[in-house]
Amino acid sequence: MTPHTPNHNGNQSQSQSQKHGHEHEHEHEHDEPAMAEMLDLAADVLASSLSEIINWVGGLAPAAPRRVVDVGAGTGTGSRALGRRFPTAEIVALDQSSFMLGRLEALARANGRTDRIRALQADLDDAWPDVREADVVWAALSMHHFADPDRVLRDIRSALNPDGLLAIVEMDAFPRFLPDDIGIGRRGLEQRCSEAAGDASWNTNLDWGPNLERSGFEIVEKRTFDMDVDPATSSLGRYAHASLRRTRSTLTGILSDDDVATLDRLLDEDSPESILRRTDLTVRGSRTAWAARSL
Repeated sequence: MTPHTPNHNGNQSQSQSQKHGHEHEHEHEHDEPAMAEMLDLAADVLASSLSEIINWVGGLAPAAPRRVVDVGAGTGTGSRALGRRFPTAEIVALDQSSFMLGRLEALARANGRTDRIRALQADLDDAWPDVREADVVWAALSMHHFADPDRVLRDIRSALNPDGLLAIVEMDAFPRFLPDDIGIGRRGLEQRCSEAAGDASWNTNLDWGPNLERSGFEIVEKRTFDMDVDPATSSLGRYAHASLRRTRSTLTGILSDDDVATLDRLLDEDSPESILRRTDLTVRGSRTAWAARSL
């Protein structure tokens, strides 16, 4: 997923979120096809991890929910998984991007789910759409993009049924794919990328607890999930390539010239050192989820 902006005080402020949310929107508009490709690859590679989180949410959600809202749905990975977990619910997929929602609808048609998933274009920085009586609101890797997350949380609270559940999911750290010694360049490339991401104010280790509490929510449970990926997954190499390509683009000027050159060798699809040719790839990382109800 997209890297995010950190708050070292464990509290996402309006000013920080506004600055980096708008930066993300600018980037998002100009790189939507590449972002959509990465989201779809992540859906395949991280499917079992996503199912684990959604099953956890399902155990805390009201029985037989009728309406589930996916905030920042992207190409619909979460929407489709939510539809499988809640087979009688209408899934409302919210996103500000018509491009992403178009891809979501095409995938829904391909999977025969057009009667279950409703795509709705909405910029939640402007206003919450006319979507009420939600039993579950799912916000995976999306809350940090909003200019005023507390206001969006209050809007979500108003849209939830009295016993409704909000689930927020964030990445804990920059995902890693490679061993420490990759045979080219200096050891520890991804560690340095992770450190550079911190220097560039990418968002890791967010704590939404204070925001939830002051927005009128009670945290029911907080849990960290390790990513569990089969190294034999056919799309793992392409997902790693897409992720490192984004890393290289974002961290140029922060990483050393030597590390950028190493990334270029890994990203060169015609090179014998291409990441697409490696057989030692894994995914190492984790996500933290908050489940909350209205007070």
